[in-house]
Amino acid sequence: MRRFILCLMLLAPHAAYSAQNVIVVTLDGVRWQEVYRGLDTRLISSDNVTNKAQLLADFDAPDNQQKARKLMPFVWQTMATEGVLLGNQDVGSTMQVSNNWYISYPGYNELITGRADNRIDSNTPRANPNISFFEWLQQRPGFAQPFGVFASWDVFPAIFNRARSGLHINAGFTPGSLDTPAEALLNTLQQQIPSPWEHVRLDAFTYHYALQYLRTNQPRLLYIGLGESDDFAHDGNYEQYIRSIHRSDALLKALWQSIQSLPGYHNQTALLVTTDHGRGATLEDWQHHSSRQAIAKQAPELLPSAPQGITGSQYIWLAAIGKDIASGGVVKGPGKPATLAQVAATVLQLLGQQPSEYHSDIAPPMQSVLATTLQEPTQ
Repeated sequence: MRRFILCLMLLAPHAAYSAQNVIVVTLDGVRWQEVYRGLDTRLISSDNVTNKAQLLADFDAPDNQQKARKLMPFVWQTMATEGVLLGNQDVGSTMQVSNNWYISYPGYNELITGRADNRIDSNTPRANPNISFFEWLQQRPGFAQPFGVFASWDVFPAIFNRARSGLHINAGFTPGSLDTPAEALLNTLQQQIPSPWEHVRLDAFTYHYALQYLRTNQPRLLYIGLGESDDFAHDGNYEQYIRSIHRSDALLKALWQSIQSLPGYHNQTALLVTTDHGRGATLEDWQHHSSRQAIAKQAPELLPSAPQGITGSQYIWLAAIGKDIASGGVVKGPGKPATLAQVAATVLQLLGQQPSEYHSDIAPPMQSVLATTLQEPTQ
């Protein structure tokens, strides 16, 4: 009898959550420090900021809390008050990747499969051998609408294995395929407006392609991968890295407003926002990210200058809001660190699925993200 009761306790929560839709957004390589502390004036130098006075006027403030609110007003005015935030190490909350590499492809694989696969050890665009929970879920009853994957980085078709998965994937400089005037205009502008990078388009295109798909196809699961933040950081441009975070926050606000305006999404949708890796914490290494193992494998000549890898680049964060999401604000420690791998089971549980049916080795859901008192269905 005791074992039977325990089984019921374990099974009951999985069946109780009933978000109709989930949208996952990633902001590539955004550090937890900017999310929770805002502008880091220690990282400003004449080499990485062209207009220091304007940057300080826009984002500096007397304390970290005020700086964070200026940098990401939607996250702090809406998500932090109506939802939940993880990974603020200043209050004892830690979130990190569980893969060994602290770079993008391994991080995204961890995110979409619920477990680290250390065979994926570089950003080389090889087709992912792992089946994502997106691919698995699209075949399940009740998920007939085609899911959408939209990303600025052109490696995402490999990460989600477009050839095998059958997912609708628009990434890099791929034009949109919807037969609408808005999509036609986006395609024209994408051709005419140059990106600073060879493999990453501007995030505005990714966002608006995703929004058009959301409105037209109404998928129950949508992924949006924004990328400017990581590339500006790799360029060593702290000013534009900061401004890209601020623009991403504005896109999150616009996305949430659109979600709440659409029948079938209003009060029925959970939004989760996270990142694939962190970055260094000093003026010398903030623009980089890698574990010691990754450097030893990919660029061993750099080990003398970074013998421990890029310290701190494993640490990440998460913000969530919406249907069946906890409203506890900033999670405080101490507690067991959350991991990027736990996002997959969290999404599946929100959608009323049993995570272990997807994969027996999936990391458990983040209970601090899930509401303990479930919301009644509303229209």
